[in-house]
Amino acid sequence: MSTATRSPTMPWAIIIAGSLIAMITFGPRSAMGFFQLPLLADTGWDRQTFGFAMAVQNLFWGIGQPFFGAFADRFGTAKVLIMSAILYAAGLLLMANPSSPALLNLGGGVLIGLGIAAGSFSVILSSFARNVTPSQRSMAFGIATAAGSAGMFVFAPLAQGLISTVGWREGLMVMALLMGLIPILAIPLRGNAQSGSQSQAAFQQTVGEALREALGHRSYLLLVSGFFVCGFQVAFITAHFPAYLLDIGIDARYAVIAMALIGAFNIIGSLAAGAIGQVYSKPWFLAFIYLARSIVVTIFLLMPITPVSVIIFSAVMGLLWLSTVPPTNGLVAIMFGTRHLGLLGGIVFFSHQIGSFLGVWMGGYLYDHFGSYDVVWWLGVALGLFAFVVHVPIKEALVPGRPVAA
Repeated sequence: MSTATRSPTMPWAIIIAGSLIAMITFGPRSAMGFFQLPLLADTGWDRQTFGFAMAVQNLFWGIGQPFFGAFADRFGTAKVLIMSAILYAAGLLLMANPSSPALLNLGGGVLIGLGIAAGSFSVILSSFARNVTPSQRSMAFGIATAAGSAGMFVFAPLAQGLISTVGWREGLMVMALLMGLIPILAIPLRGNAQSGSQSQAAFQQTVGEALREALGHRSYLLLVSGFFVCGFQVAFITAHFPAYLLDIGIDARYAVIAMALIGAFNIIGSLAAGAIGQVYSKPWFLAFIYLARSIVVTIFLLMPITPVSVIIFSAVMGLLWLSTVPPTNGLVAIMFGTRHLGLLGGIVFFSHQIGSFLGVWMGGYLYDHFGSYDVVWWLGVALGLFAFVVHVPIKEALVPGRPVAA
């Protein structure tokens, strides 16, 4: 086969390094729920206090993403990832020693939130998009998302093991030390929007022009509104599911099994989403993911909740967990190209994190007021139906007036 006809290979150094970073940044964040009860037992605070700190974390994760994405587009992804390591480690260390709710909000909320934002999918996937062909993009996104899922699978038992053996404070400190791996792994991702194999195809715009175009595009706005629902659903379960299971009398080990299963099946779901998104309609695929989530939660709540039903629910929900990420980011790249993908993808994720803020905070707030998580569960079901409706009209096409090469 001649060089002219040979399919380009994946830039595996970039893909592997970025995927490992996604694993490290997503893992501790997904294990925060295991620290809730031991932290509250030591401090005497209520669940609303912890829930608010985690809500702040999700909010600052969202606030930071468009800015870190734009910074990476201009100055390079590696610089942003180094900032992620510093902020994340500082937040974990401060969360390990919270002398007041304000410090818990600062460490576990603001600093960790900004650390996750700087090392988030929007930053990593924009780097991938600039270095793979459009035909490889969906699968590359799926690999990175699956790696984040693997982080959830690894860190769920790791967090519980650290809490059981050395204590919750020391467990957070160990996780802070792991952030030191990120600057090393960031080396292959040091390019910006002007580098990479796809840089010559990038449509040249200023940031202001890109924002005006995106915010005036109906399909983009529908995508932004739908991703809000994803954040609400997954953040509520991540932060409150372990405590929910303990409340209804399910043995604590099943909380670990549940979160690990979500992470394990999330790997399968993310890779499958990457493959499906390369062949089938991304808007319809996303619509059916949200519909399936509502159906799964409804069945789980209406049936008797047992260890077996928890395992089945966790496995099925894992398949649907981050399977939204590859098609969502893929749609942004299809609509606008890669030039400002970090910024525009970051705005979509900001909507996701507003949903996350509300899901985590309302979980704690409504529990303290009603003594139950039921209202939040059913609100998530209703929002899933809303997301199904808004994704159907999204058009999977380049915005009008763009040259095809973008």
